[in-house]
Amino acid sequence: MSSLQQILTSHFTRTPAMQPQDVYKLLFQAALGSEHAVDDVQSVRIWLAREVSEMGGGPDDQLIDPISPDGQILRVHLRPYLRSGKDPEALLKAFIHTANEWHASTESLKILGAEAACLLQAGTSPFPLEDFEAFFSRLENQGFPAVHHSEEYIRLYRPAYRVVARQFLEVL
Repeated sequence: MSSLQQILTSHFTRTPAMQPQDVYKLLFQAALGSEHAVDDVQSVRIWLAREVSEMGGGPDDQLIDPISPDGQILRVHLRPYLRSGKDPEALLKAFIHTANEWHASTESLKILGAEAACLLQAGTSPFPLEDFEAFFSRLENQGFPAVHHSEEYIRLYRPAYRVVARQFLEVL
């Protein structure tokens, strides 16, 4: 089983209502990290504090969720992170370093998208392959913009995490 196959299988098992949009977001983050450079550290700090105060309960996520096939890009889930007594400031710093210093290309995203399509063709996803291909192609034509999770994913799974590069996450 390929690393990407393991990642997708794990996500489909834990979050079976994933939509093509959610798979794209996962691949986008795996390829491009935190999505964009952070110019305003104070705004990012406020965003994290607001999310922590408003996130409430949610699924019993694992603390660290590797999302790139090489294991270098992670989702660090806020609920278990905070329950374990870890410092939000350390996570914020790792997120900012990732956003500003992680270098990847949309070519990596194209490769992951093609591999995911091959894996989805095996029928392991909760949606038709054609839906993913159409969504991915549409966003490729738009220059691979960042997207939010689907409304259903948000409603069911209440995601609360930060995407960080393993190399910047000294605290864990």
